[in-house]
Amino acid sequence: MGAPRRSFWWLLLAILVFALSLRGPMVAVAPVLGDVRGDLGLSEAMAGLLTTIPVLCFGILAPLASMTIARTGPHLAVSLSLLGVFVGTVVRSAGGVETAFLGTVLIGAAITVGNVVIPVIIYRDFPAHRINVATGAYTAAMNVGSMVTSVTMAPLAAVVGWQTATASWASVTLIGLALWALTVGLHEAATPLSELRFAPVATALGTPEDLAAGTASIWRSGTAWMLTAGFAGQGFSYYALTAWLPSLLIDVQGQSPAGAGATSSLFQIFAVVGALGVPALATRMSLRGILTVVGPLWISLPAGLILAPDLWMVWCSAGGIAQGGGITLIFITITRLARDSRHARRLSTMVQGGGYVVAATGPVVFGAIHAASGGWTAPLLATVVSVSVLITMTALAAGRAR
Repeated sequence: MGAPRRSFWWLLLAILVFALSLRGPMVAVAPVLGDVRGDLGLSEAMAGLLTTIPVLCFGILAPLASMTIARTGPHLAVSLSLLGVFVGTVVRSAGGVETAFLGTVLIGAAITVGNVVIPVIIYRDFPAHRINVATGAYTAAMNVGSMVTSVTMAPLAAVVGWQTATASWASVTLIGLALWALTVGLHEAATPLSELRFAPVATALGTPEDLAAGTASIWRSGTAWMLTAGFAGQGFSYYALTAWLPSLLIDVQGQSPAGAGATSSLFQIFAVVGALGVPALATRMSLRGILTVVGPLWISLPAGLILAPDLWMVWCSAGGIAQGGGITLIFITITRLARDSRHARRLSTMVQGGGYVVAATGPVVFGAIHAASGGWTAPLLATVVSVSVLITMTALAAGRAR
């Protein structure tokens, strides 16, 4: 098992800045999408692609990310992820349609590497008794990055323009690169590719050698499929509600667009509570036991908006706690199921790859059901179903975790 070059706190700080770098640039375009459309002359559908491409990358490119990590090692993979986010952020803000989409793809691909490698880093570089804390802090930092970006990007763009505003996240990425090099050592963080031992392409998810050694292919693991389904339910619900909650509040509660956007941020703010609360509960309860807390809170958001929409503030807060706690619980389950760092990488690849492919359909499916039904009850019921899948499948997988 790899040992960190610095203390637990140095490594945790590096992971937190890494998490900010993975989420801030991804969501930076959404608050200024109107400005981007106007400047680049994009249709509504084309502009929407700028926000959905990264999520599609998370699913489609996960096997390629796993192969990259297998070839470079986790520490260099983190550096490549940060470097890719930096380049993509700068390119996206260059000002043209082509550069906007090219930069978005680069950001999505680089973040995909980061998504897959983080469970590996946490599994192998943190002491066993600190894994839950590190996982919770990581997911909390991702939500903080999303929240800070959502709140600050529009006012900043009004002063300096959307290109400069969205490019400003590149500075955070540079800080992350410097901190990572200080934490793991410059050689580990920037090993020349010529010094690496290149693994066969097939090692991304499983090889005949693995089977001969008694390690079954991840694709044959029922537990991995359960956890993938659970992550899909989490992601579908999260992205669907993130996209449509402001519109729902406008229609049902008569809020202004600005007010609905601000009030729906409760869904993001309270995720920090869930992300930090689940590791604390994990010291006292089983993972299945935690689901008895997270599950009802998650279901309360769509169900509450159907049954008692006037209490939307309560439901958004409860759902926020649950969505932050839900993804933290899944990542903790991955680390507990992992037999070694290689297995952690493959499990992370399968769970996030399959889960994000489904998650990317969330806003589209939710919107289509809303359009077909002419109301909000049917799409909210679909979210109840997806959360039920999250609870059931994650509970089954968590029951097999050590």
